[in-house]
Amino acid sequence: MNPHVPKKVLNQLVHFLAPYEQAVDELKLKLKGIKYGFQKSGRYSPIEFVVGRVKKMDSLLKKAREKGIDFHQDTWQEAVSREIADIAGLRVVCRYIDDVREVKELLMEREDIVVHDIKDYIANPKESGYRSIHMIGSYTVYHGNQKKTLLCEIQIRTLGMNFWATNEHELRYKYDGNIPENVLRQLREASQITHQLDELMNSLRQEILTPAPVDTTLEEKLEEIFSLYVKQDLESAAALYREYVSGFEQAFQDNPQFKMIYDLLGKRFGG
Repeated sequence: MNPHVPKKVLNQLVHFLAPYEQAVDELKLKLKGIKYGFQKSGRYSPIEFVVGRVKKMDSLLKKAREKGIDFHQDTWQEAVSREIADIAGLRVVCRYIDDVREVKELLMEREDIVVHDIKDYIANPKESGYRSIHMIGSYTVYHGNQKKTLLCEIQIRTLGMNFWATNEHELRYKYDGNIPENVLRQLREASQITHQLDELMNSLRQEILTPAPVDTTLEEKLEEIFSLYVKQDLESAAALYREYVSGFEQAFQDNPQFKMIYDLLGKRFGG
């Protein structure tokens, strides 16, 4: 597979990567737990979806070679763990730019992830047009009878940034890292358009997420009708019912007070 890597090391790499796979599985579950926690409490979740992966063997070996790691040394495992921070990779995808910032803050507050470094490629995009927030943190797994603290990378993006990055990655693979200049130019233009859309939608976020104002007029009339009924002024109660409530019964279908009024008055006067 790689002439510079001893065969016994290639066999050991499978066991070396196992705790990282465990870390990705656990972190995916915990990040999804943030989403479900918001949803279960009836709140909007800043997390749309979560994916994760462990770096593929060939990609890991290539990066190790770039870092000058010598696999003939007995300390290669410590060197790989220390020098390559994205063996375990998580991606959190959000709707809005403000959601990306919120998720970043949520992760920084956690006790089970220790954040060491943050790169904000939204405020300072890469030359290619790539935007995202990258967080390098350490996470502890209990792998068998061993306690291991591993580095992991968490990327946080909007749906638009993720769409752009997915296409850029496929083009980079297609051209073996040497994307033609005219394609790079189109990618940078697409990045600008994507960012403009993200900013526009972010400005609408508050409008979208703010509940519509509740019209309390009908609720107030319901109270008045109920009061008139208690006073046995059935004629006035029925008149108010016809004027304000008749035709809007569905709006009050879960209101116990309305059900009582409907049973007593609505069936007779509401039609």
